[in-house]
Amino acid sequence: METYTAMRHFADSWGLLAMTLFFVGVVLFAFRPGTKSKAEEAARIPLEDDRK
Repeated sequence: METYTAMRHFADSWGLLAMTLFFVGVVLFAFRPGTKSKAEEAARIPLEDDRK
């Protein structure tokens, strides 16, 4: 089997599964309970005054 064909078969099966699981993990991480306050705090960073 050629390298290209082997890599394509891998990407079509296990690669797709891995990317899907990674995406679901990122979405669950972003929308987990308790994240809202941290996201709001990070959103205010550009608005804070740099000069002290």
